[in-house]
Formats: sequence, C-alpha cells, structure tokens
Amino acid sequence: MSIRISTCQGQAITPYLDDLARLRIDVFRDFPYLYDGDFDYEADYLNRYAACPDSLFVLALDEDHVVGAATGMPLREDIEEFRSPFEQAGYDISRIFYYGESVLRSRYRGQGIGKAFMRERETHARAHGFDTVAFCAVERPADHPLRPAGYQPLDGFWESQGYRKVPELHTTFHWKDIGNDHETDKPMVFWLKSLNHQ
Repeated sequence: MSIRISTCQGQAITPYLDDLARLRIDVFRDFPYLYDGDFDYEADYLNRYAACPDSLFVLALDEDHVVGAATGMPLREDIEEFRSPFEQAGYDISRIFYYGESVLRSRYRGQGIGKAFMRERETHARAHGFDTVAFCAVERPADHPLRPAGYQPLDGFWESQGYRKVPELHTTFHWKDIGNDHETDKPMVFWLKSLNHQ
C-alpha cells in the first residue's frame, strides 16, 4: 500500500470537503471523542478552513481516496473557544499556528503518517513566521464506561514529537456523544510546541 502525502491551502481543499467531513465523522466516532457526527455541521466547520487562505490541509491519499487528514490555521483566525484561553493567559495569538485535527483511518496507523502530519504543519507554520504550534485534545476519565480495554492515549506520541501538555490552558467544546440525545460540554486541554531553536 503506497500512501501519498499532499498539502493544499484555502480554497484548494474544496474538491475534498465531502470526503473530509465523512472521515472526521468516522474517526471521531471512536473513543475518546465518541462523536455522533452531523454532516451539515462538518461541512460548515471545514468551510471555515477553506475560507482562510493561510489554512493548511495535509492529506493522506491511497490512490485518490482520502484516508487521513490534518488541518491547521492561524489561531487569530479561529473561533473564540480556541483563542480565548491563550488571550486570557497573555499569549500573543498572532504568533501561534493552531492544529484543528489529525484523523486517520485505523488500518493506516503505525506507518509514520501521524509524524508526517506533524512535520508538514510545523514546516508550514515556520514558513509563515509562527513560533508556536498548538492543538487541544479531549479529556476523558480513566474509568469512562466506553473506554476500550487496552486503550492507549496519544500523549506519549505527542510528547515524542516535542509537544507538552499545558493543563492551565483549557477550554470546553460541546458535541453529542454516541448514544446520547443532546450535546454536552467536554473539557479540552491544549498542547504546545515552540518552533524556536529547532
């Protein structure tokens, strides 16, 4: 299986938007997100990235099929839930490039694609003058009833790539969990990496 990594910015992602929406719904359905996805919401969400000329999409393609994707945009262009914790903590958000997500179908994991997603976004951020990259991840309790046996969080991978968890930087985001009939707030904690001296 030969996977091709491709990047594009802004409106260039338009031909892939439906594929990306389906991919996000499928991958985020698994623990820890347990997201009961909505295609219309996904289309709106991804259109925010398409409308931002400085956004980045990193695609993993198996032939012409999108099997993975990672996104990012300048934090100053993102929504308040993501900007506000940094602003309140005194960060200069004009210096931060924010990662939206990394999603990859399970059978393609363990092949270095996640590292490629990180590398491409860091390269893009450096080229555009950012000195910090950041993302956030949902916090689920260790005893969550839907946590699979043997589940390994990605913390170790993120740390191996130079990211550090910053618990004092946090936000909440709401979505509907699978099996629920309404949305609930989820705690999200940010991870950061400095691009200086690297």
